[in-house]
Amino acid sequence: MANPAILTVDDDPAVSRAVARDVRRRYGDRYRVVRAASGAEALDALREIRLRGEQVAVLLADYRMPAMNGIEFLEAAMDLFPRARRVLLTAYADTNAAIDAINVVDLDHYLLKPWHPPEEKLYPVLDTLLDAWQATPDPAITEMRVVGHRWSAPSFAVRDFLARNLVPFRWLLADEPEGGQLLTAAGVTASDVPLVVTPDGKSLVMPSEADLAAQIGLSTTPAADFYDLVVVGGGPAGLGAAVYGASEGLRTMLVERRATGGQAGQSSRIENYLGFPDGVSGSQLTERARRQALKFGTELLSARDVVGLEAAGSAKVLRFADGTSIAAHTVVLATGVAYRRLAAPGLGELTGQGVFYGSATTEAPSCAGADVYVVGGANSAGQAAVHFSRYAGRVHMLIRGGDLRRSMSQYLIEQIQGIDNIEVHPFTEVVGGSGDDHLERLELRDTRDGRTRTVDTSWLFIFIGAEPRTEWLDGAVRRDPRGFVLTGPDLMAGGGRPPGWALPRDPYHLEASVPGVFAAGDVRAESVKRVASAVGEGAMAVSLVHRYLAAQ
Repeated sequence: MANPAILTVDDDPAVSRAVARDVRRRYGDRYRVVRAASGAEALDALREIRLRGEQVAVLLADYRMPAMNGIEFLEAAMDLFPRARRVLLTAYADTNAAIDAINVVDLDHYLLKPWHPPEEKLYPVLDTLLDAWQATPDPAITEMRVVGHRWSAPSFAVRDFLARNLVPFRWLLADEPEGGQLLTAAGVTASDVPLVVTPDGKSLVMPSEADLAAQIGLSTTPAADFYDLVVVGGGPAGLGAAVYGASEGLRTMLVERRATGGQAGQSSRIENYLGFPDGVSGSQLTERARRQALKFGTELLSARDVVGLEAAGSAKVLRFADGTSIAAHTVVLATGVAYRRLAAPGLGELTGQGVFYGSATTEAPSCAGADVYVVGGANSAGQAAVHFSRYAGRVHMLIRGGDLRRSMSQYLIEQIQGIDNIEVHPFTEVVGGSGDDHLERLELRDTRDGRTRTVDTSWLFIFIGAEPRTEWLDGAVRRDPRGFVLTGPDLMAGGGRPPGWALPRDPYHLEASVPGVFAAGDVRAESVKRVASAVGEGAMAVSLVHRYLAAQ
């Protein structure tokens, strides 16, 4: 971190050099002296310092400057560094203006020019001001900062992307002082959020996920055109395939659209995964797997959306949304599933503004003391309810059935029963939501008698059903009516091999209707929807990849 700055601004070059010389002689070992020749130039310097997260201790501004005088400059500088000490440099004739400035810009001192000798007339003043500033300096900034609105869907998307990629950041509201100062420093307004400021001071206005990925060091461009194995999807199944593929010598690429971990990565606590008797968070488990894959040489491609798959002879070609493509001998489809959208009136337009799909753990601290509603009765919903119970005043679980036993693990049911501020509402569904700029009310219906009631809440987290989102595979591989990829024995309906199958053997257990394309984890039809089974299928897919390659 750079030393705090002492900024001097004077339009007279000779005076400017003299001021900087005297200040540097006494304080140059502890402070960085920044010179500017005008108020506008000085404000540009302050904006850059602010965006870098560095500190300014003292501002020394000459009163008589064209375009922007010293008082006007100090007033503007207060928006960027309100705790910096402010000194006005004046001639004897301007002392009345300096006195008036004490009330206008909360001036700390004014100095009459010339001040020789500085040991008597300059340094004692600056010593006092620097001592006062050191008692309450601006905090040093070392992490990324995100400025946005509380109920802004784009702001939530940025925070969610950073959180899921385990990037530390500070969340600042645009209408609070520090957030407003960063907006001013970046030269934008509250209507331009989200604003992301990197630790080195670069500002990104309304960044895309690809922009963010590049800033946090994720690779978004393939290093080669051809691979032995491309794994599509970075959840447990995809990570398992990447670890085993790379560790066994295959040139392996893992393509992930958002963040490694998938739905499992969003889980606040997984307690039934083998080898973790005290439980482990989904992000911890999948981050270890990600590092393991990289250790063995997996190339990880982030923030890239695969939109097509086609066979080109023995090669498999994957097309990206930007029109580029890569090819491989083999492909493992491990794209998992997404939570089904709740088709109740009013909820669609409030997504990201109080209505969330998945656990959205970034929102948990903001729920402090509030009523939180969780829709769903499977393990993911239960884990989220337990997590939110640590923050919320009360967590309401809404389930269509009579109890949780049909869809949730027993250990999780027992946990929920032991938490006083979790309440399970059986035979209940959401039939509507409303609010101005965010969710404010939900309409709930009893599925037994049809009666409805309205509740006040700003927080709804939805965990219903599972959709594979495999539309991009339409015409490429066979899928069941719900969109899950058919593999192995499921392709042999009626005793025959799938149409177009040219090999003199049946499809391997995890092999899709195109030879050399495999499916693992939740995206595969009839798979067991558990983290452990997904990892196992990812590893098994690689063993079948080796068998396939050996026969080519």
